[in-house]
Amino acid sequence: MVKQTIPSFAIYPPLGIARVGNSDEYYIASDLPGKPPVPDDGYKDGKGRIKKQAACFRIYELDSQGEAIKEITATGNTTIEWRVNLANRKSGWYNFENAMDLPEGQPKNANLRNAKYSGALRTQLNIVPTAQTIKGVEQPGKLFNDGKFFGKSVALGEIRTDKLGRLLVLGGDGKSASLDNLPAYTFANNDGWHDDVADGTIYASVSIGEETYEATPAMVAITPPNYGQGLFAVVTMYDVVEDLYIRNRWIPKPEEVVFWEHIYPILERTVQTQWVNHGFYMLFGQNSPSDFTSSEVLEQLDKPAPANKDARMRVFQWYRDPNSKEYEPIKIPPFYGDAFGDYDDVHNVDLPLTAIQYERMKHWAEGEFITGSKPLEIPFDELSPLLQTKALERAPLEECLGGPFHPGIELTWPLRNLIFWDSPFRIKLLKEGEEPRDYGSTLTPAVALGAGGPLDGSGPGSLTRWMGVPWQTDEASCLAGYDSTTYLSLPSFWAARVPNQVLSADAFSRLADATTDLPQRLKHFDYRQDWLRDLGTNYINKINKMIQNWHALGIATEHPLPEGSSNAAFPASLWVESGRSKFTTVDPSFEQVKIAEYASVPFLQKTEALLETISGVKANQQTLQVRKPFSRDER
Repeated sequence: MVKQTIPSFAIYPPLGIARVGNSDEYYIASDLPGKPPVPDDGYKDGKGRIKKQAACFRIYELDSQGEAIKEITATGNTTIEWRVNLANRKSGWYNFENAMDLPEGQPKNANLRNAKYSGALRTQLNIVPTAQTIKGVEQPGKLFNDGKFFGKSVALGEIRTDKLGRLLVLGGDGKSASLDNLPAYTFANNDGWHDDVADGTIYASVSIGEETYEATPAMVAITPPNYGQGLFAVVTMYDVVEDLYIRNRWIPKPEEVVFWEHIYPILERTVQTQWVNHGFYMLFGQNSPSDFTSSEVLEQLDKPAPANKDARMRVFQWYRDPNSKEYEPIKIPPFYGDAFGDYDDVHNVDLPLTAIQYERMKHWAEGEFITGSKPLEIPFDELSPLLQTKALERAPLEECLGGPFHPGIELTWPLRNLIFWDSPFRIKLLKEGEEPRDYGSTLTPAVALGAGGPLDGSGPGSLTRWMGVPWQTDEASCLAGYDSTTYLSLPSFWAARVPNQVLSADAFSRLADATTDLPQRLKHFDYRQDWLRDLGTNYINKINKMIQNWHALGIATEHPLPEGSSNAAFPASLWVESGRSKFTTVDPSFEQVKIAEYASVPFLQKTEALLETISGVKANQQTLQVRKPFSRDER
């Protein structure tokens, strides 16, 4: 008699990414790595509001090896019941000082945010709505709108199901507010403020006939909008966790380095940052000798021929070695690192590649690689169940930035620590319904990273609590430096999600006009405008205007050149600032409150804001840090 095996099920993606938006319309996150979602009629609605990005969760049946054999949908005699818990615990967490897993001597202790509230009052800092359950197909939204911040209801989003019973998680409206009606004054730790980003756990029960099975759970993070659609970081969060898993032998290292799989993405994403940072455009963009995507340059880079070794080696030597302890600001990629703003002239003031990325590039430079072939663009539904789950593990993490973690945009440094994970790509969870642990008035790096610490088990609100509050102030603070010796807006923080300079819609319309002389068209192509040009230069005003007007900002999206306007001087597609709206006039009463009440902000907080404004560290786009120039001739 053959023994009957008990079916096994799991939720995918293990970690889904949704994004806030002030529209009541939404699109679904991409399920393919390296591919942006492409919503109907763009990323903003007809009223100029940013659409929400929904995270879609599916259930797969697994074989005895834990590999997917088929997707399970709510059809026939199968029912899926989803249980979702969301929370925002930012204001009741600890201040961001720096990443607590930095090298010895660098991490700082963190004190409580809103420390003046103690005892039962601290529970009012956490926005924890009622958990929701949903089952069936095409079920309307169930809202997470009864969580409160000091008695004020804050909506964190909703869940619904599609025609096959898959779960859709939508986030909030992107709203932030002050309990005391005081202005925000710093990039990450604004006491009295809250926002509506969130994260939470996803559980599901699968009933087939009279039998019910519990699926392996997942998590969702609801993050700020993506203002650089179709652009990806040189170091993504997938790169970070893949590096972690390979170094700890959780997943095998690929036997061969493949140019189109392992090397070209690094080069191509370096080049594509040209659309959101003018310094990158000058160094690596179209018509630059360091445009790694041009056919002339690729001919020297994509094959292991010994004759091309010098060219490969020159490129490899520009990239920063993650194992080096030397301060090397002239190396690339030209991004700030985790230690920027806290320490001077140390190796991690700048962002390196991951160890695995760098190792692959070293093998490539030596000619120890194969070319492979460009990835085929296969629709998700045509992939096998196993490849579908592999894509769902990777796509959400590839959508997120892999640094710098100061603190970051979507998610941050806990993900690069093994204690945070239960298995590859699955976060270690607290028991369902278990309350987060209390770590006292001060969180030390040792406690944060140790057994029983906040990385050793996550629940609703555990992922986003490490981020800045409100999210808009960090995005308006951490842009790009300005090196007066090169006139370049470099280094950058998070340009692929938070642009620094963009090609405006007006410039695009002019350069696309084939009746205009080519030199004039090139002038429009070269001219980039500050993405936050409407917010002014006064720091306090700037971050508070961002809170009010974040939805009016343009989104860099791919635009092909119109038929008849192509020219070798231009790429076939350009990323153009799209959907930029008119900024609202700041409410006079807000200005009045700010002027009258700012003096009541405690002295230390005022001092912090003042020092940031003076120093330019995460406070002004034109930081005064002097850096050795890049040479276009060298590049």
